[in-house]
Amino acid sequence: MVARQKAIRTGILFIALLVISGVILMYRGNDAVVLATQKKDGIITAEQIKLSFDSVGGRLINEAIREGQQVKAGEVVMEIDATDINLTIEKIRAQIAQLDAQINSTSGNMTTTLFKANNDEQQSFRQIDSQRGAVNAAKATLVNAQIDYKRKEELFKSGAIAKAQLDDATMTLNVAQANVETQQQLLDRLLSGIADTGNTDSLTLPTIQQERAAAENIKNDIAALAEQKKMLEVQLKEAEVAKGRLTLRAPEDGKILSVLQKQGEMIAPNTPVILLETNRVYYDIYLSEEQAVNLHEGDKIIGRTVADDKEVSGTIRLLTQAPGFADLRQTREKGQSDLSAFQVRIYIDNPEEVLAGQTITVEPK
Repeated sequence: MVARQKAIRTGILFIALLVISGVILMYRGNDAVVLATQKKDGIITAEQIKLSFDSVGGRLINEAIREGQQVKAGEVVMEIDATDINLTIEKIRAQIAQLDAQINSTSGNMTTTLFKANNDEQQSFRQIDSQRGAVNAAKATLVNAQIDYKRKEELFKSGAIAKAQLDDATMTLNVAQANVETQQQLLDRLLSGIADTGNTDSLTLPTIQQERAAAENIKNDIAALAEQKKMLEVQLKEAEVAKGRLTLRAPEDGKILSVLQKQGEMIAPNTPVILLETNRVYYDIYLSEEQAVNLHEGDKIIGRTVADDKEVSGTIRLLTQAPGFADLRQTREKGQSDLSAFQVRIYIDNPEEVLAGQTITVEPK
């Protein structure tokens, strides 16, 4: 009888414990957010970046690294064959040199044309001066012939001279008149239709204007050649930039995790060829709303490594609301949604003191 009563009391106690435990679990919950908020553990993760050849492709001729190798920022990790781009650069440089020669030659032609125009102008001025003198001389001869004709005409009327002498005077007068007309025509031809002002240096001769206009037009040819040269210089810079991109360098210090392309393979532009683990490491923890409200991005956080209990300093760079785990699983515990949780991403200040994959514990406040 005593044993039976003892067994009943034990059973009642066990049932009471089950009931109490159920009630506690009902109010506490056991979802992932609550557990994560209580533990405040995070796994150290190193940022990874994929390296690729920027907008260029070709055959890989130099695989300068291997998996697991530590590299420094700026260190050459891969190279693509540059034969084609080198030929392009040589071709563009040859075209630029050819344009330089054309510009120099055309500039020389312009200088020569301007010099010829100035020289022709001075020669024309001197010819005009000389021809103007010839016209004046012919007019003076004509005046003398007219005077001689009138005198001999009077002498012939008085019977003092023979008819032949008058005829000679008449012929001389006609020749003098014709010579004046001829010399004036030659002067008009030199003036090219402009009015003779008498001041030779002030004259603007059409033929000289045409020569100078031709020289000015050569300036336009030179400007066009100069623009072509600028375009080729831009193409040269683009080619040199493309050549520089054929050498892939490490953007920062880190460790080679994976070499995705091997020497001898054809590489497409912007295709990842290397997976690099950087020295920027972080870990995430999840806090309750009450704990997160006291933290801000930029705050310092002290954690400890689980393996060797080493103190690790870090800086909060991200503080944001975390997705509900129940929403992610599309399930509910006790028919309720997750409580609000906040994701805190902490970047370690001295990454060389820890290893990726280690667990960090942050003491709750």
